[in-house]
Amino acid sequence: MPIINTNILIIGAGPAGTSAALFLAQHGVSSTIVDKAVFPRDKICGDALSGKVVEVLNKLNVDYVEELTSHKQFLGSWGVTFVAPNGQSLRIPFKSSKTEIKKAPGFIAKRIDFDNWLFEKAKANPLIETLEGCEIRKFERITDGITAYSTNGTQITAKLIIACDGAYSTFAKDIAGLQTEPAHNCFGLRAYYKNVSGLDAQNFIELHFIKDILPGYFWIFPLPDGYANVGIGMRADKMSAQKINLKKSFERLVSEHPSIRQRFENARLQGDVKLFGLPLGSKKRKISGNNYLLCGDAAQLIDPFTGEGIGNAMMSGMYAAHQAVLCLAQSNFSENFNQQYNTALYNRLWSELLLSYRMQQLVNYPSLFNFVVHKANANALLRETISCMFEDLDMRARLKNPLFYLKLLFS
Repeated sequence: MPIINTNILIIGAGPAGTSAALFLAQHGVSSTIVDKAVFPRDKICGDALSGKVVEVLNKLNVDYVEELTSHKQFLGSWGVTFVAPNGQSLRIPFKSSKTEIKKAPGFIAKRIDFDNWLFEKAKANPLIETLEGCEIRKFERITDGITAYSTNGTQITAKLIIACDGAYSTFAKDIAGLQTEPAHNCFGLRAYYKNVSGLDAQNFIELHFIKDILPGYFWIFPLPDGYANVGIGMRADKMSAQKINLKKSFERLVSEHPSIRQRFENARLQGDVKLFGLPLGSKKRKISGNNYLLCGDAAQLIDPFTGEGIGNAMMSGMYAAHQAVLCLAQSNFSENFNQQYNTALYNRLWSELLLSYRMQQLVNYPSLFNFVVHKANANALLRETISCMFEDLDMRARLKNPLFYLKLLFS
């Protein structure tokens, strides 16, 4: 049975885990990263890479975004189209007209391609030991750390574990005691189609807020080579209360919805329709403890309004790496010391997550959503304001202020 001793064990080689390993390597710190899969492997997701992803990649290596820009498997995206419950659409750039940019502020890529691209960076780094096909199912606390046992017989002892093993994290459940809650959990269904008609020329992603699935939405995200990522997401408690079968709702929208079905007349499903869990970051959680830090979906950090998970995952990996460096420098891996990680990460993300939660709640009022979209289409200044909200959190905060809607009413 292989026995490995390491200072830092990272479980999960998705964007959170790989980012943590690469940031550690920037500090000259070695780590061991394991994943139950052998790469390249698929990950069920919406496949959108936000500006936050670009921000983290630039901090890792300024050349990485250049690679994405020229890579044929990565599609630059310039904005989002919101479709209100009454069918009226609102096209909003990710960057306001005041911000002059030449490169796309976001990207769209299949997770099988993006995750493999990022993992290859880790595999090429001499400070990062990578183990694929290594599923960790059991943990044991020891005097100065935690021992992890894999199903293939590998035994790894570490002073600090950075758990990045996804929405169904064994570590988060068994060691951290983190549970999913229906009111703060979402289920998503994803399918790949080819030849969906009416995709945006600038690869805007589409979010369709349809009354029957509020506060969730139906999405269409363009991909390279004529593909599209198409899906539906809805909060678990709402699904249960309304006895909604997500797959049947998805099939009904594609085949019967007046404005959607015509776009799928010549489209062909590619592969299977797949369901996945989305633990939402709509409440603060305990994401660290003695000898461990939680990142990404294991820390339940998905944006409750947009469903974005990749950017928050990579951001958490960056902060976890910083905390791990402090732990090693001071030989302190205690729960009290690791509280710094919770504080730092939530200082960066919580205002945004809370606002998104409030926006999710606003979507429960279709007439209000219809009103805002109508006003924005008629008012260039309002469209510019909404565009600025993608860049400026203070601007986005206006959406939770009732005075904002009063001003709209009389503008």
